Amino acid sequence: MKKCLLVIILFTTCFNRLFSQELKDINEVVFKSGEELSYKLKYSFFTGAEATLHVEDDDKKVEGHPTFHIIADGKTAGTFDVFYKVRNRYESYVDRTTLLPYFYTENRREASYRHSDNVTFNHDDHKITANKGVFPFKGKVFDFVSAYYYARGIDVSKMNIGEKFDMAYFLEDGIHTLTITYMGKEKVTCGLGTFNCLKFNPTIIPGRIFRKDSKLYLWITDDGNRIPIKAHVELIVGSVTMDITGARGLKYPLNAINK
Repeated sequence: MKKCLLVIILFTTCFNRLFSQELKDINEVVFKSGEELSYKLKYSFFTGAEATLHVEDDDKKVEGHPTFHIIADGKTAGTFDVFYKVRNRYESYVDRTTLLPYFYTENRREASYRHSDNVTFNHDDHKITANKGVFPFKGKVFDFVSAYYYARGIDVSKMNIGEKFDMAYFLEDGIHTLTITYMGKEKVTCGLGTFNCLKFNPTIIPGRIFRKDSKLYLWITDDGNRIPIKAHVELIVGSVTMDITGARGLKYPLNAINK
């Protein structure tokens, strides 16, 4: 079940790892305080986990700059919660204008396992200070929560099918990079209706969860909000699907289309 939760974390954040090389500044912040997104993850016909992402107003300022407080919660559900209880929380404080992260915390409770981390981003000195040490970096680097919200504001209108992008993010023990391929546009049906979407294929590292030829696909709305509404990944045995279950407090209307 621990592995299953890791998949939902990947789903709810894989678009956040989309752009790293030659990252441009965002043109517009496409979300606002009060936004809340909810998801469920299903293995076959069973709901195995749930996740929420929400943005709060915050009085915390860094060097006089106001911040957004972004919180991501993940937990097991149903029968899975009986055999392997998980309660994970990830929080990020980001600049309201640039969306670059200042502080990031994570608190994970997975059965008897416990893990926490406190991370400070110093963008002037290009250093990240975490529980496990100090990590130098170049360019724009995010935690996985802030990266998702940053990527939503990037203009993808000129992307070509098959074009690949990288994004750098800090997690637990260092700075990592994930490559994602743009797959084009599709109409996708989810729990909230049918939407025009952009489709992406993040790279998967084979292992005990994924086959060598496993594919992960993510669909985000092709509108002003740019929110993930569905994802699907193949496992060694079976597959897992993420579906959005709720979206409120959006900056722009979320309009479903006719099939």
